[in-house]
Amino acid sequence: MGLVVGSFLNVAIYRLPRRMRFVTGRSQCPDCGTQLKWYHNVPLVSYLALGGRCAFCSNRISLRYPLVELLNGVFYVYFFRELGFSFQFVAHAFLASALIVVFLIDLEHRLIPDSVTLPGMAVALVLSLSSDGIGIVAAAIGLFVGGGALYLLALLGDWLFKKESMGGGDIKMAAMLGAFLGWQKVLFVFIASAVIGLAVSLVLMLFSTKLRQERLVPFGPFLATAAMAAIFFGDQAIDFYLRHVVGLP
Repeated sequence: MGLVVGSFLNVAIYRLPRRMRFVTGRSQCPDCGTQLKWYHNVPLVSYLALGGRCAFCSNRISLRYPLVELLNGVFYVYFFRELGFSFQFVAHAFLASALIVVFLIDLEHRLIPDSVTLPGMAVALVLSLSSDGIGIVAAAIGLFVGGGALYLLALLGDWLFKKESMGGGDIKMAAMLGAFLGWQKVLFVFIASAVIGLAVSLVLMLFSTKLRQERLVPFGPFLATAAMAAIFFGDQAIDFYLRHVVGLP
């Protein structure tokens, strides 16, 4: 199931920033425009059978396609192993898939589509009502803390740098993360994303004159990476902080 959803994610990643319909419409080769057969879209298998090339024009198929399918499949298997088929599994699987889409679109186009974050908020609030969910109150607080904190940070950045420092897409993404993870973990996401973003940006700016001049690196990929870290070991990190830094028993 993860591989199949991963194949759909590839469609969304390509079509959303180009304002194309991504729910309906047959897949086409992005180079020659030829409509693909159904057997050209079997996750991973088709890529390997075709030798990583289009069946019609023989141009190379981006390695991103099988990697997205594989990564999404690995996430789903891990969540199923840890959680079984539960509402919590659905929440984690949905969020991981959404983060893959956001990561790659923002990295390439510096855009976080509302068609991912806004439905994501709604899904998070609905799933929070389930028996193993975080609860609607925690989800609502997380939504407002996530979106509100990043909005205030954006205002501060605009004032300091005298230009827009953070887009509205980042704010909506933070709100979605808060609704899924709760306010404690979304604070962890902010700290972790800032550390990751600073480290990666400094390294990139050392080797890229363009980035050094623009001083602008998309923040969505760092939020997405930190959110996955929060899913995998956020509870342990928060517990460590409370016990060994704050000193709570």
